[in-house]
Amino acid sequence: MPRDLRRFELELFTLPSQIDFLREHQPLKSILTELLICPVCLPGEHGLKLKSDETVADDIIRGDLTCDCCGRSFPIRDGLADLDPGREARSRTASKYETPLVLSSYLWSHFAGILKDSQASGAYVEWAGLMASHDGLALDVGSAVGRFAFEMAQKCDFVIGLDNSVTFIRTARELMQQRRKRLCLPDEGHLTLDMDLVLPETWRTSNMEFIVADAQALPFRCNQFASVASLNMVDKLPRPLAHLQESNRVAKDHDARFLLSDPFSWSGEVAAEENWLGGLGKGPFAGHGLENTMTLLADEKGLLGPRWTIEQQGHVWWKIRTHSNHFELIRSRYVKAVR
Repeated sequence: MPRDLRRFELELFTLPSQIDFLREHQPLKSILTELLICPVCLPGEHGLKLKSDETVADDIIRGDLTCDCCGRSFPIRDGLADLDPGREARSRTASKYETPLVLSSYLWSHFAGILKDSQASGAYVEWAGLMASHDGLALDVGSAVGRFAFEMAQKCDFVIGLDNSVTFIRTARELMQQRRKRLCLPDEGHLTLDMDLVLPETWRTSNMEFIVADAQALPFRCNQFASVASLNMVDKLPRPLAHLQESNRVAKDHDARFLLSDPFSWSGEVAAEENWLGGLGKGPFAGHGLENTMTLLADEKGLLGPRWTIEQQGHVWWKIRTHSNHFELIRSRYVKAVR
């Protein structure tokens, strides 16, 4: 029995049957429902009732998660749980993150190193290197197609990747289950490059799951995650402070780690200026985003307690690819905090 699984426990709601599943190294798909709460009812914590119509082993293939408090129901289809309270509005609005071109860009960005591409950046390896191995749960908020979550699956007992892109999460789950994917990358014009992405044999993937959800309304009970990561997310959200508050809420009060990395490319198209956490000449978040984030984590504004201790800061060069002759190189500034 692996040592990390023997020590693993879920606070507040651990049941003997759940520990038995862990000891047998079984998937935790249905056990995860114990972690989930209704994101519509926040800040109240109301559990979700599962109605499962189809399961394979412990994996829920089709079903619904319903809140008895507000009556809202969240679907599980083809194994993918969608707990984004804004999913109905999202379905009426076209998103670039659901398109094949952007999907291919993110797949390359996350896994080009595994493909042995000479243009690959080492951003995800660098980010993962900032996080020590630990017992318990990890959460990757804004996981996209999942590279950081896969890295963390090698460092902790169980990891959940979360994004509001159905396309990204479906792709990440496919990689998790099949351990390989055929990629069609734009080359030039109508030309494409077809490649086979195969995950390293040494990577374990049975201790992870991906769900669709909103980073500003996390569907998890408080004080659950031993590590939380937010990579290139803060400047892509209408309410970045709500995202930090939610990440703080679900992190454990003690023995926790938080990694935030972002280019802080503030845009009025994404968030109203009064919601920016930096890039402003006046107001409560005047100055730069990284410094303001560290002030928030230190709980100097009384918004993210218990306070975090800043352990490390720096930057990572992150690269994304549009086609063979077009890349973007982005400086993502990070802060690593513990408590």
